[in-house]
Amino acid sequence: MEKLEIKRKPAKSAGEREIYRTLRTNIELSGEENRVIAITGCTSGDGKTIVAYNLAVALAESGRRTVLLDADLRNSVLLQRLEVSVQTAGLCQLLSGGAMVGDVVYITNVQNLYLIPSGMRTENSTELLGNERCREAISALRNTYDYIIVDTPPLGNVIDAAVTAKWCDASILVIPSDTLSRTAACNIVSQLRAANSNILGAVLNKGENKSRKRH
Repeated sequence: MEKLEIKRKPAKSAGEREIYRTLRTNIELSGEENRVIAITGCTSGDGKTIVAYNLAVALAESGRRTVLLDADLRNSVLLQRLEVSVQTAGLCQLLSGGAMVGDVVYITNVQNLYLIPSGMRTENSTELLGNERCREAISALRNTYDYIIVDTPPLGNVIDAAVTAKWCDASILVIPSDTLSRTAACNIVSQLRAANSNILGAVLNKGENKSRKRH
């Protein structure tokens, strides 16, 4: 298994770390069946990718073998946000039939944390994420790892997050406190419910005081 070096440090302050430990505990208490979690947002720049990363790190720190899966096949920012300089094969190649699951799972320098990048960009993302290969890939990961955290595109931009959510056990919505209207948030929740997604809750992000984030 190849290794990717993540240069970005996880949540640094004691308050931030406690937030993600609380979120981790809430997920664990929601039921053993909730092991594949889709993290989605409403608009670009809402911070969902960093929330997904910090949650994955919190799970890994508790000794859980955790995969952070980048399912944004159109406009991924995960490797950039994590300060990973190497571009690699990833989920797109897997779903296109050009790679096997083992080819696109990378060990990282964070203990117990594994990474599946998005791979090459594609405009055919909805079809790829909705096909049977995606379900089979997530099923294979479930058999090997304790948790799979799926970073999806914002639902306010494309439908891909709802398509991906149907293969996941549950979803968490990241809501920016400074820009999003209540109506827009309700519309996103409706889309997730239409996909029969089990919504565990929401993370209120970008508050004035980070210690006041709510889960």
